Amino acid sequence: MSKKNFSFIHKELKSWYKRSGVFLFSVIALFLLIGLLTSIQPAYRLSSSSVHHWTGQISGGSFLHLMGMENRLYKEAYPEDQEDIEITQLVFQSATSIRPDDPRSLLGRELPGFAAYDGKIIVAGEGTDYTNMPIESSPPMEVFDEEKEAVINDEETPDPPKAEEKDPVQTTGERDVVFIYHSHNRESFLPLLPPGTVADDAYHSKANITMVGDRLKKSLENNGIGANIDKSDITGKLLNNGMKYYESYEMSRPVVAQAIKQNDNLQFFFDLHRDWHSDKSFTTKEIKGKSYARLFFVVGGDNPNYEKNAKLAWDLHKQLEKKYPGISRGVTEKKGQGTNGVFNQDLSSNSIVIEFGGVSSNLEELYRTADAFAEVFSDYYWQAEKVNGN
Repeated sequence: MSKKNFSFIHKELKSWYKRSGVFLFSVIALFLLIGLLTSIQPAYRLSSSSVHHWTGQISGGSFLHLMGMENRLYKEAYPEDQEDIEITQLVFQSATSIRPDDPRSLLGRELPGFAAYDGKIIVAGEGTDYTNMPIESSPPMEVFDEEKEAVINDEETPDPPKAEEKDPVQTTGERDVVFIYHSHNRESFLPLLPPGTVADDAYHSKANITMVGDRLKKSLENNGIGANIDKSDITGKLLNNGMKYYESYEMSRPVVAQAIKQNDNLQFFFDLHRDWHSDKSFTTKEIKGKSYARLFFVVGGDNPNYEKNAKLAWDLHKQLEKKYPGISRGVTEKKGQGTNGVFNQDLSSNSIVIEFGGVSSNLEELYRTADAFAEVFSDYYWQAEKVNGN
């Protein structure tokens, strides 16, 4: 072999080794990246709510039909009573987000204020329909410029019932398994504010929904469920950072993510709110001669944990209705334009928003409901632990 040919072969081998090395390194890096993305904590996972929202408009049967076009085995699992999809209808709905069988999909974007009713009722409680869906408050930031004087200790305000202290049969011990927080922490109640305050101005830095959170935490602990509460002034942080009220969930997200990072025992995440509705016929229920603030569960339809979160809300609704008929207004799904649609529920498969009462609810009703919810949730938790073998 000539020296010239040997030099040529040496260069080719050297070039081949370089290409092989780059290819091998790329494959290893790809597998490491995949492993990292699939094992990372939920709080730091990358997800696309836009893709989830787009695919959420397509039924499971449609996906099965599309896969069956490529693999005939999928057609065997296709329900016999399921009609074949119409491609034109599928393309039309995906392109326009308009559903012919639901006029709200068109009117909700054209009529001012109609978007407030553009939610989906997963399960309707007593008297619940699309005319009395929970309304998410969205006040202008100027509302928070002037602090109102709270009347919590006013002589005319009845003392709320004290939490019943008891020795629970079962307990989580030192483990806190429930995390309570408040994305709209300054949402207040008219009975706690000066006379003449209107619903649009029912906000306060101290007399607010966090008081219900405190009561719920104590009631859960009295029922053997360890709970942790965060009372960060999310609204105050928005004001300090020049952000808008609709960005509340972005501001509260690090609170939840940090809690998950610091405590591996946390399993359930409850974001407490109060409904804007002032009509107590919607937000109050008398049960066995006592007045309770009604609950409404809200699940974000634009998050990958939607189905599990919705099941949790549904299960709690059913158990509440067994012990306290009418206390739950039901479960609703919020997604799309005009709402957050995620509510930080992508961080956990056991995360829900809970609306406690309405703007006209008083502490007595709210605390009584917090106690009832804690009692029912305790039963739910221990049943789930028994099923899981823990």
